[in-house]
Amino acid sequence: MNTTQQPVRAIPAPVAPALALRVNSQELLRQGKSIQIEHDGKIYELRVTRLNKLILTA
Repeated sequence: MNTTQQPVRAIPAPVAPALALRVNSQELLRQGKSIQIEHDGKIYELRVTRLNKLILTA
């Protein structure tokens, strides 16, 4: 009987997800209705809509 052994493969340990930073929108907006955010050389606008929702546009 010829048995070949398969190599043992290491199973990576589960990685805990990084905790997301939580920031209050009022702190970001500082009583305004919009802010500009620069990311990777582009400018985005985070603003409050008439229905009091947040929208991010490029």
